[in-house]
Amino acid sequence: MPVITCIEDLRLLAKKRVPKAFYDYADSGSYTESTYRANSDDLAAIKLRQRVGIDVDRRSTAGVMIGQPVAMPVAIAPTGLTGMQWANGEMLGAIAAEKFGVPFTLSTMSICSIEDIDSVTTKPFWFQLYVMRDRGFVKAMIERAKKTKCSALVLTLDLQILGQRHNDLRNGMSVPPRLTLANLLDLAGKPAWALRALGGRKTFGNLVGQVKGGDGLLTLSQWIASQFDPSLSWDDIAWIKEQWGGKLILKGILDVEDAKIAAGVGADAIVVSNHGGRQLDGAVSSIHALPPVVDAVGDKIEVWFDGGIRGGQDVLRALALGAKGTMVGRAFLYALGAMGEAGVTRMLEILQKELDVSMALTGTRTIAEIGPHILARDRSI
Repeated sequence: MPVITCIEDLRLLAKKRVPKAFYDYADSGSYTESTYRANSDDLAAIKLRQRVGIDVDRRSTAGVMIGQPVAMPVAIAPTGLTGMQWANGEMLGAIAAEKFGVPFTLSTMSICSIEDIDSVTTKPFWFQLYVMRDRGFVKAMIERAKKTKCSALVLTLDLQILGQRHNDLRNGMSVPPRLTLANLLDLAGKPAWALRALGGRKTFGNLVGQVKGGDGLLTLSQWIASQFDPSLSWDDIAWIKEQWGGKLILKGILDVEDAKIAAGVGADAIVVSNHGGRQLDGAVSSIHALPPVVDAVGDKIEVWFDGGIRGGQDVLRALALGAKGTMVGRAFLYALGAMGEAGVTRMLEILQKELDVSMALTGTRTIAEIGPHILARDRSI
């Protein structure tokens, strides 16, 4: 077992163990990847204020996200094709998250179905929804989320037009998918991954039985590509809220005007996010967008942060700039691809330990005490 000290260790291990096409799918941005890089670079540029002589003996990372107690203010973000990083990966991630005490969010584009996650968990999880042209499918997914007792619906707003990711095209992760010679050779060098894959789910679990023409990966991929709805409007969001009736989280907010509208539609939280730099390349980093959004709506709705988190200090930085919670996507995928369930657990342990130690060294004992005062005055954001 390799010694895992940080999220970067998990990333490097995942890169060795996961087939290149699936690793690149998780670890790529759109176009030049400038926004993808800015997400983590801008976070790292924020300096913390070291304090001494303050009693920090009794500390806690515990928090609350939309009324739900959490071991730390971190939720696992929805990620597509997660089960291709490690067989049945969504189920393993949900198990690890529940044991640790943080929320798990299942993507519409998951390999394991919403019913699969329900079968291996004892507490409610969250479900992420894409708005498709087929509103009947949307309504059916909402009903399935209710039936499996999901406690929150995460509505992603920034993927109605798919951004181009060059690595995916080169690797054959296109619609329809292409099996290349390079991919075959790479798979031959990943026998452990291939062996696990034989016993795992192999298609989009939430779409099986829902699409005319079959349940194969090719057919479902083509259906997905034709279904993202560029006509999505705030009226549709109001309709979804009415259909759902429960806790609603809106993900993909970068602009203050959009944040103001989102705060007025009855959502419980918004997530400042640029889809991990996978959509509009050239958009501002999530951490750059966070403070003005918090200033505009932070007293009306919970504002969360997503994008570039590679450690517990990044969680601390986001909380210091006003976020009430955070979501981690790539760190989760690295961990899963590296070590399966054990990797996800290790990732959460790393985040919590780094958050706890950094709280202590900034003179902070509780999540409620975190604020801009723990940042150095020459901070770049």
